[in-house]
Amino acid sequence: MKISFLCFDLSDNSLGRAALLARTLARHHEVELVGPAKQGRIWYPLEDLDLPIKTFPWKRYPAFAPTVRQMMRVLDGDVLFACKLRPTSFGVGLLKKWASEKPLLVDIDDWELGFFYRAGFWGRLGRFLNFSNPNGLPHTWLMEKLVGFADGITVSNAFLENRFPGTLLYHCRDTSILDPDKFDQDRTKEKLGVKNKKVVMFLGTPRKHKGVDDLVQAMNQMDDPDVCLFIIGAEDGLKNISTDCRLKEDQLVVLPMIPFKDLPEHLAAADVVVIPQRRTSDTVGQMPAKIFDAMAMAKPIVSTRVSDIPDVLDDCGYLVEPGNVSQLKEAIDHVLHHPEEALAKGKKARERCVARYDIKVMEKQLLDLVETVRPKTKRP
Repeated sequence: MKISFLCFDLSDNSLGRAALLARTLARHHEVELVGPAKQGRIWYPLEDLDLPIKTFPWKRYPAFAPTVRQMMRVLDGDVLFACKLRPTSFGVGLLKKWASEKPLLVDIDDWELGFFYRAGFWGRLGRFLNFSNPNGLPHTWLMEKLVGFADGITVSNAFLENRFPGTLLYHCRDTSILDPDKFDQDRTKEKLGVKNKKVVMFLGTPRKHKGVDDLVQAMNQMDDPDVCLFIIGAEDGLKNISTDCRLKEDQLVVLPMIPFKDLPEHLAAADVVVIPQRRTSDTVGQMPAKIFDAMAMAKPIVSTRVSDIPDVLDDCGYLVEPGNVSQLKEAIDHVLHHPEEALAKGKKARERCVARYDIKVMEKQLLDLVETVRPKTKRP
């Protein structure tokens, strides 16, 4: 059986979740990834993705209409699997479903309207009138209203599960690849230029809703020359950070995005991974995927009480209130000054990840779901 995954933009980080689902099912079925690429290329961390990909140009309406028809023509999977409630994925999938009667699944890993609603009333009004953007607010709003036409739904957190009843699938990880026993921390630190430093690591694009400003403020307050802030995923350096960063040159390392295959080695250098999510309309419907990377690598984690983070970490991490810089600073300081306790927390986090969030858990859930919509006639 063939499964066609629709990704709303193959050139941004939404490809991460789509590729995770596709790779999981590729062990049992033929799969492909289909979608537009707004930046004209595959998202850099997955440029070497070993799955069939069909890309299409992203344009504004009305120029995008012919692209929709082209995408529909190439969708030849027995099952369609749209990733995100966006018009260029779920919308195209719906049109193909109605034209061909193929079963359509949808994976919802973010509350898409939340990204628009943070703009306030006048910002929402302006965005709601933006009809030329294929993934603009009016079209995205419509997708949420049409979600009932999907033959099956998967979600990434409890907020979305309550809003769109479906199968809860956390961002599982292959713990055989993300395995701390395969790496030497001291050797990795030396390779990355942070030898003899205590490494505080932040993963992902530095954006305000991810709390990177709070992290920088917390690091400014730490009086320890041996502590280094390591940020991975900052394409524009610290350009998008509004906080004045007063760290010295040897206390700050900023890297652009890295290939997924290099992530385990970089994570190995961390003494603590910090995921300081703020509570906004963006984050209430999100579950940071990097938490599972850190758990798999047995890293001590400092995060915030937002979304499912407390439930996922349980007693395997350190939690503070979102936006509370002093609590964040104290938690990081505590981890760095209690290495044995932190090591035990990290080991417990990996054990929890192996038991609950390993790729094999997702594999079983996905196979069961696909089986419920499998076409009765076999593919020739």
